[in-house]
Amino acid sequence: MPAELGRMEYVQVIGGFVLLLGGAEVLLRGSVAIARRLQISTLVIGMTIVAFGTSLPELVVSLDAAFSGSPDIAVGNIVGSNVANLLLIIGVSGLVLPIAARSNPLVRDGLTLLAVTLLFAALLWYGFVGREVGVALLVLLLAFLARSYWQETRGQSDVSAERLAQEAAEVGEITAATWILWVAVVAGLAGVALGADLLVKGSVVLARAAGVSEAVIGLSLIAIGTSLPELAASVVAALRGHSDIAVGNVVGSNLFNMLCVGGGVAVAAPFHVAEQIQTFDVWVMLAATLAFMPFLLARVRFGRMMGALFLVAYVGYMAVLFIGPSNVF
Repeated sequence: MPAELGRMEYVQVIGGFVLLLGGAEVLLRGSVAIARRLQISTLVIGMTIVAFGTSLPELVVSLDAAFSGSPDIAVGNIVGSNVANLLLIIGVSGLVLPIAARSNPLVRDGLTLLAVTLLFAALLWYGFVGREVGVALLVLLLAFLARSYWQETRGQSDVSAERLAQEAAEVGEITAATWILWVAVVAGLAGVALGADLLVKGSVVLARAAGVSEAVIGLSLIAIGTSLPELAASVVAALRGHSDIAVGNVVGSNLFNMLCVGGGVAVAAPFHVAEQIQTFDVWVMLAATLAFMPFLLARVRFGRMMGALFLVAYVGYMAVLFIGPSNVF
């Protein structure tokens, strides 16, 4: 590949990330501001707008990849983002400030995360995810949101309601005329769509030029990039002493990745799963989830030592990806 083309593709990927993440941030802030103007409760804002907004990069990139004929990038983005959320984001958050899951709702959501991860891993191991399965995953997402809302609005889960309200409060207020907020939302949507398209197209060319599979690019470069909003939110929450928000961001993001992104992609474009993802990366995602369960279910304190171990595990995972699992094991 000519050097000029290589430079152009790198610019395309970097520009795609900037537009994708910047557009998602503008869209999220504008949407939250409009919801506040409409006097929607912080609980509903936290459960819907904030939850969907932080997972929007993964959703749009995966849909774009699936429609562009690159399903390995779409699936790799989901699996890689989940691994990055657990090993990279929780690891960095634990290094910044020891964290602990102190609320019953996080234990409940942790069990849900484990069950959904086992189900999603089984689907990927099977090798093909069709539209019927995609619809089922989306129905499970709606059921999870409905159950959470029912419990929290009836006072059965005051701590979780407070956490969701805090997550919504973390999104800074935009003081502008309402019509400007709507312009921001439309501009944010356009930025996300264009950024995702540039990112996917540039990544495909770079993957082929570098001699690595599209699955590896999705599991590494794109997964890390689309997880940056969760990384920033969790680190800020940890610095402010809101450990439940830091952990909740990761739990919620992983659930949305599997149910919303995985389900949405399967409905839009049913996909086959790359052999490497089936035989290696699915098990890494499952192992990372199981490794974090004691800190969710038993409320064990996640200190700096564990944070460092999680980060080392993530660096090791990235090294194996690029060396090739078959060359290591």
